[in-house]
Amino acid sequence: MVAHLVRLKLALVANGLRRSVWQVVGFAFAVLYGLGILVIVVAGMVAVGTQDVELQRTVTVLVGSALVVGWWFIPLLAFGVDATLDPERFATFAIGRRTLVVGLAVAALVGVPGVLSTVAALSTSLAWFQHPAALLVGVLGAALGLAVAVVGGRAVVALAAPLVARRRGRELMAVVTLLLIVSVGPTLSTFTNGREISRETFDDLVGVLAWTPFGAAWAAPADVAAGDLGLAAVRLVIAAATLALALRLWEGALARTLVQPVRAAAGGTRPGGLGVLSRVPATPLGAVAGRCLVYWFRDPRYAVALAIVPFTPVILWVVSRGGSNDLVLASGVLAAFVVGWGVSADVSYDGSAFWMHVSAGVRGVVDRLGRVIASGVVGVPLVVLVVVVTAVLADRADAVPALLGAAAGVMLTSYGGASIVSALFVQPVQQPGENPFQTKQGASMSTVLSQTAGWLLVLVAASPPALLAWFAISRASAVLGWVALVLGVVLGAVWLTVGVRVGGRLLDRRAPVLLQRVIAFE
Repeated sequence: MVAHLVRLKLALVANGLRRSVWQVVGFAFAVLYGLGILVIVVAGMVAVGTQDVELQRTVTVLVGSALVVGWWFIPLLAFGVDATLDPERFATFAIGRRTLVVGLAVAALVGVPGVLSTVAALSTSLAWFQHPAALLVGVLGAALGLAVAVVGGRAVVALAAPLVARRRGRELMAVVTLLLIVSVGPTLSTFTNGREISRETFDDLVGVLAWTPFGAAWAAPADVAAGDLGLAAVRLVIAAATLALALRLWEGALARTLVQPVRAAAGGTRPGGLGVLSRVPATPLGAVAGRCLVYWFRDPRYAVALAIVPFTPVILWVVSRGGSNDLVLASGVLAAFVVGWGVSADVSYDGSAFWMHVSAGVRGVVDRLGRVIASGVVGVPLVVLVVVVTAVLADRADAVPALLGAAAGVMLTSYGGASIVSALFVQPVQQPGENPFQTKQGASMSTVLSQTAGWLLVLVAASPPALLAWFAISRASAVLGWVALVLGVVLGAVWLTVGVRVGGRLLDRRAPVLLQRVIAFE
């Protein structure tokens, strides 16, 4: 059965490559990129093997711990990055839970990320080639550490899924995640205690990680090389106990999932009218805008995207801590891009509900403009608030016109670019009512390439008002600030018009194709 699950995973990978030539191109880029990383890791480990034991210990524990942390927490933050088989699909099959757990764990290593992780984990043992006993323990520790990473990651996802099955739980998870991200800088600052980051700093960090499930397995070879076999055994016991606990937790969560699949709670309807739809004009444009406004107010996926905006100044403040306030002043521009580009996922979030736009014969221009209006109703006040508050807190109230001009140019240009991209490409996203931590099949490099190309085009198109705003702020010129504001609004409106019209024409031709693809992703 384990071999059968692996074959199923290989079939999923092969079928993904047959979707389009972009899938093959993306896969080739991923393989080449992965091979480049592996060459660097393997060569680095061989080079580290010629150094002292303490440096070997520091490097291998840091690399191994980063691998475990990635497998444990990235699936919680970036849905769809892994194509692991969904355990809920096996609910009707008479497969033993232990067999299913082992099969799913092995299948998780099939694919570019899994192969890269396996080779990278085993390559850490090369750092001990001058110590034969440590080399053997290094291979054992690498295998044990990789198992802890994979099984522990699946256990974390399975345990967290019921906690965020409801909307409030998902929003709380997003807020906690953002708080963890913005706390990285202050935490590192406290950890270093004002010292310059050096090898001793990393040695102190490794001293802590070596006693945790993240680094215990990778620290055992260093203890063997230092002649402390008892301490090495304790490290391996910590890793083995972590693996046993993770297996037990994953098996229990899997048993619950197979009997009662986790479904995200969908918002119920409220009696007493049409809500937002009763407040918009009874026109095709009003209907599209009203429908999308409902999403922005009630769909947790949109709420999570908006939750990032207020934390943008905090993130930039952490990055620039100890420096000037110039980076913090860019918070409004960055927030404008996040809000504006969010429209690029609208059709994907519609899912099969996109059939209403297709069957109703809604003109592409109307569809594009209606989605922009709905996003603007929520996003514009939020971006303006971020611009004004950050300027006042930075004691640069004189820069507000220039910052508003840059933000307007970026936001309107992003709306135009996103209107075109979303008429060309759709991507696999979580559908309403699904397990929020369920991974989606069909993610490809074409999505990454299309998004990256769109970002670059928006950056180039919105650069004139942004550069003028920067010049006005650096020279404290009120006149140039107001000119930047006018230029940002006018040029942004031009790019928005172009994007809506071009995206509308593309949508008129490609709407049935997009509908077919979003249905295939469900």
